[in-house]
Amino acid sequence: MKRTSLLVGIAFVAFIILSQTGAEAINRSFEQRFAGSAAVGDSGVYNFDKAHSFIGFKVKHMGLIEVPGFFRDFVGTVNFDAKDITKSTVEFTAKATSVDTGVTGRDNHLRTKDFFEVEKFPDITFKSTKVTKKGKGYILTGDFTMKGVTKSITFPFQIAGWVPANEKAGAKMGIVAETSINRRDFGVNYGSNMPNGVPMLSDIVKIDLQIEANGPKPAAK
Repeated sequence: MKRTSLLVGIAFVAFIILSQTGAEAINRSFEQRFAGSAAVGDSGVYNFDKAHSFIGFKVKHMGLIEVPGFFRDFVGTVNFDAKDITKSTVEFTAKATSVDTGVTGRDNHLRTKDFFEVEKFPDITFKSTKVTKKGKGYILTGDFTMKGVTKSITFPFQIAGWVPANEKAGAKMGIVAETSINRRDFGVNYGSNMPNGVPMLSDIVKIDLQIEANGPKPAAK
């Protein structure tokens, strides 16, 4: 019995340490993954193409698997400087009520005060404050606001590719970015631990951006 209690205690301490460092470790892996991004293409203002973009998240359930979700309604812009990407800016707004995990009952629960509290806090926003070069890649830093709480977060990212402008359409750019946050930092505290000490819902939430953005259409000749 004493040995079992000792093992449980050690496991619980390890869990606390890992939960505190989880977001930092995940973000370091994101930085490594996106270390080879390069800036090409045309400067200008690019608007998120909602039909071909994705703002999603994943949360681990019962320590077993990651449950995905996304937001159906959002807008965003990239003010891109091709000559000096560190002068670029990014901002987006996701409508919290548009959350979709594929299960109606769960989505309705996510809209309550246990999670997003959409009637009081309808928008989830990000507005960049700086872009920095790190190795061959870039890090996007900005103010992330959810449930009335604003904190600075970072997105390691890469330019996934470009489609040049033609006579009928403006240029297109692709952006891929990932980060993680601790939901409790933003007042989302719902959930408790199971008897083995593992949380029903992880504190760490992974955020995934897959963005296709459209530049201005060429002027008519």
